[in-house]
Amino acid sequence: MTIRVLLADDQALLRSAFRVLVDSEPDMEVVGEAADGAQAVELARAERPDVVLMDIRMPGTDGLAATRLITADPELSPVRIVMLTTFEVDEYVVQSLRAGASGFLGKGAEPDELLNAIRIAAAGEALLSPAATKGLIATFLAQGGGVDGAEGARAHSERLTALTGRETEVLVLVAGGLSNDEIADRLEVSPLTVKTHVNRAMAKLGARDRAQLVVIAYESGLVRPRVE
Repeated sequence: MTIRVLLADDQALLRSAFRVLVDSEPDMEVVGEAADGAQAVELARAERPDVVLMDIRMPGTDGLAATRLITADPELSPVRIVMLTTFEVDEYVVQSLRAGASGFLGKGAEPDELLNAIRIAAAGEALLSPAATKGLIATFLAQGGGVDGAEGARAHSERLTALTGRETEVLVLVAGGLSNDEIADRLEVSPLTVKTHVNRAMAKLGARDRAQLVVIAYESGLVRPRVE
């Protein structure tokens, strides 16, 4: 299956470079280019890409606003968004994860990292760039970064009561960055069983994908950030 990719960046040179890279892969194709967030939303609705590479800072409608518009549209629920950022972890990044982005990648990433990120996002996995560890995100959330605050944390905690014991256990491991196969090995169950638990947790918590599960796990206090 070919992964359909939409590029959203206000720098034409970067979009051209990304297009050449993506189109060189046999399992990917670029289906559109957007110079701002508004155009990205319009093209997402018209082309229904599998993955959007979204610059987080663009003139007019920025990447964060565009992400919120795309993830809020039920007809675009299969679309996965990877944020491109000059900085690894800041308030915009955390808010984009809350808004439903599958993860983020620094613009200085190697070509193989970018292609791998597209494949990971298309598969529905949470994506965090190698230079931006989950610990950094967790620390930022613990310091009250973003917009949800204590009220949001209480709401997440209340929703966690809907999870079964096994679903909660799986959520903790997902927040730890483990893949389905790694969780299956840890719990001595099949990867299919783990996938079922992950999907049920996402449905009960209203999470769009695994990245949002990670955010919810930290914001609810289920998982405590480790500060080195």
